[in-house]
Amino acid sequence: MRLFRRVLRWVFFLLGLLAGLITVVAAFFAQRMVKPPRQRLWATPGDLGLACEDIHFPAQDGIRLSGWFVPAADTKRDGATVVIVHGWTWNRLGLTADDWFSGLEGSRPVDLLRLAYKLHQEGYHVLMFDLRNHGESADAPPVTFGWQEANDLLGALAYLNGRSEVNPDRIGTVGFSMGANTVLYTLPQTEQIKAAVAVQPASTGTFAERYGADLLGPLGMVTVPLAEMMYQAAGGLRFAALQPAFPAAGAGQTPVLYVQGEGDRWGSMDDVTQIAGKTPQASGPVFVEGTHRFDGYQYVVDHPELVTAFLAKNL
Repeated sequence: MRLFRRVLRWVFFLLGLLAGLITVVAAFFAQRMVKPPRQRLWATPGDLGLACEDIHFPAQDGIRLSGWFVPAADTKRDGATVVIVHGWTWNRLGLTADDWFSGLEGSRPVDLLRLAYKLHQEGYHVLMFDLRNHGESADAPPVTFGWQEANDLLGALAYLNGRSEVNPDRIGTVGFSMGANTVLYTLPQTEQIKAAVAVQPASTGTFAERYGADLLGPLGMVTVPLAEMMYQAAGGLRFAALQPAFPAAGAGQTPVLYVQGEGDRWGSMDDVTQIAGKTPQASGPVFVEGTHRFDGYQYVVDHPELVTAFLAKNL
């Protein structure tokens, strides 16, 4: 009997330890969704010899945003402008992936400045900015994975309308991950975006489930729902409500090019195919080879001609 009680105590102790660990991990992920860690800017367009202007402007709902305006190298594009929209936990430059957690999850650097440089050389003005809760822009928690962030992109469009060198009828966007979601949530609210590139958008529920399974294995089945509850308690929506396929259906006549990595363990080719299928003027998806989600981002950075050819055709 004593042995049974002793074993039972150890079982309850281990179960309590596991429950505590799951709670701590869930709280960690919930915190990243509510108020992600900020990366400092580690470079400027000037490092690549590009003229740029530090800019500040309000989102449509008044949140203060910061960014750069990089004027075109020449006037051959007649004021055409491209807005680059970054992903979750990134900033306008992309991602350094140099912290301990990036190593744990397998994240890799993403250099959006390289893409901006190519767009500049092709004759486009470029606007790079930090979404709310990221970089040097103001706090407005929680992150909503494109839903509220659409106000930021609408604010960027309003800012561009005030610049004489920008042709308001020739504005395109390139969004990565949450930035791609942001573009899709913005399209039904404006006709000013004439062409959009969406690099690996994702339904939040699909991403969270696959992300949790990749990092935590079977424990992800328990940890992700608990993190979602904590996220909702902080003002977030249910993951099931954050589906970019809904706004994509209202994209109107704006052509949207979708890009998705085949080896993306966090996103899903089926998910992006469904989003593209709801988009009235979809191109692709263009599926690219790789073994991780970051291969899809890197493909676009390494092959900017995919973006520039699409923009040249549609802007």
